[in-house]
Amino acid sequence: MKKPNFSYPFHKKKSEQWHQPAANAKKAVLVFFILFFLLYFNYKPYESVPHQTASVTEYLFSIYHFVIVQSLGIIHESGHGICYILPCPQFVMVGMGTLFQWLFPLWIAYYYKKQGNIMAFWAGLFILGISVDHTAWYMSTAHEGAILFANKSFLGVDAMHDFHYIFSTLGVLDYEGLISGLTKAAGHLFMIGAVIGMFFEAFSNKN
Repeated sequence: MKKPNFSYPFHKKKSEQWHQPAANAKKAVLVFFILFFLLYFNYKPYESVPHQTASVTEYLFSIYHFVIVQSLGIIHESGHGICYILPCPQFVMVGMGTLFQWLFPLWIAYYYKKQGNIMAFWAGLFILGISVDHTAWYMSTAHEGAILFANKSFLGVDAMHDFHYIFSTLGVLDYEGLISGLTKAAGHLFMIGAVIGMFFEAFSNKN
């Protein structure tokens, strides 16, 4: 009986690799992410107060951003879910949500890098930047208390505030602003670096 091949996601045979995007497709991807990047900093989704959408661009941005954040939310809760199955210490269980939320887009970036699809690699890092920025916002609310209320919870119900617990356990709750600020800066650097990387890839002379 033929043994299963579990190396498929990371095969290196060029003949088995996916077709790489054409030059025009790379430029289209670059334009999309530049526009999303500019709109992201214009609308500041985690800082603005709830309001009625006033323009088509904000509406379109909100749809894409909603899909990304909800997807990351599912990954986040899956990280916690692992520890609902396995006997994890509480601190590990709480931290697994954010760990999964960061590792998933990083894994996607790594996967496409192995495939030789550099534009998709940079896109994965861009999504990682959004994930890290979302985490920074979550961190910045740790001072609000041990309970994350339903209006801010991905699940729509009151739940434990991950970072109130983590920061309190580590004794760094007073440094919430510094930690969330550094995390936010890291998220922005990921996004900026990804866009720059896409630019050079889109206008490179490689086939």
